[in-house]
Amino acid sequence: MPTDPTNAILLQRIDRHEDLALFRVAYKDHDVPEFEPGQFVTLGLPDLTPPDPSKPVRPGRGPKLIRRAYSIASPSTQRDALEFYVVRVKKGKLTEPLWDIPVGGDLFMNPKIGGHFTLDGMSAGRTLVMVGTGTGLAPFRSMYLTYRSTGRWDRFVLLDGCRLARDLGYRDEMEAAAAADSHFVYLPTVTRESEDSAWAGRRGRVNALLEPVAFEKTVGVPLDPATCSVFLCGNPQMIDQVEADLNGRGFVTKDRKHPEGTLVFERYW
Repeated sequence: MPTDPTNAILLQRIDRHEDLALFRVAYKDHDVPEFEPGQFVTLGLPDLTPPDPSKPVRPGRGPKLIRRAYSIASPSTQRDALEFYVVRVKKGKLTEPLWDIPVGGDLFMNPKIGGHFTLDGMSAGRTLVMVGTGTGLAPFRSMYLTYRSTGRWDRFVLLDGCRLARDLGYRDEMEAAAAADSHFVYLPTVTRESEDSAWAGRRGRVNALLEPVAFEKTVGVPLDPATCSVFLCGNPQMIDQVEADLNGRGFVTKDRKHPEGTLVFERYW
């Protein structure tokens, strides 16, 4: 149990719809510590579930925390607060009460930021292909906003896959960025939008955009491990399928044996 189970406050919540929101959270007594874009932090709330009367209660112990790890969506240059991209899970032990917190309300945010899903060790000047499904977009937003003016890449290609158009929570911001930045390509796609909806964009899974002909036609360069590195974040099934496909096309999964690997991923559940 942490010394202060409510060491942070909710500064702002921006609802995209009833089950998708952006949360800005600040520590009460210090700024955000240094971190690498792509890392995560744990949020928590006291578990208010009535205790089991059959189990002894230790003196001096308060309620335990319900904790979940969330990728940071804000750039590492922003030190006043962290932003998180959160989908509400029906009957979720943390997300349901998280939606009940008012602006200014208390919660726990781990002072320690962790994770290895970063650009560390990645050579500059490559085409970076970021494939996110759902809220898996979060770490890529942090990476792009942090490094967009540094020459860190030749192209930053962001594939944003969701079920419905309304789930593309950062769509307006990413489209504006792509219009202003010739080195940034934003490719949103949806899988379950009805045919008679107002959505006029791409349909289908993100996997289809990684097919050699489709990728080169859309992006203007081949998806080649000699010049491209691919990052995957989100649905484990998507990750498994894309990893198998790209391994067969010469991409090497980054791990301890292959620190120079050109394929990096982080599963979201």
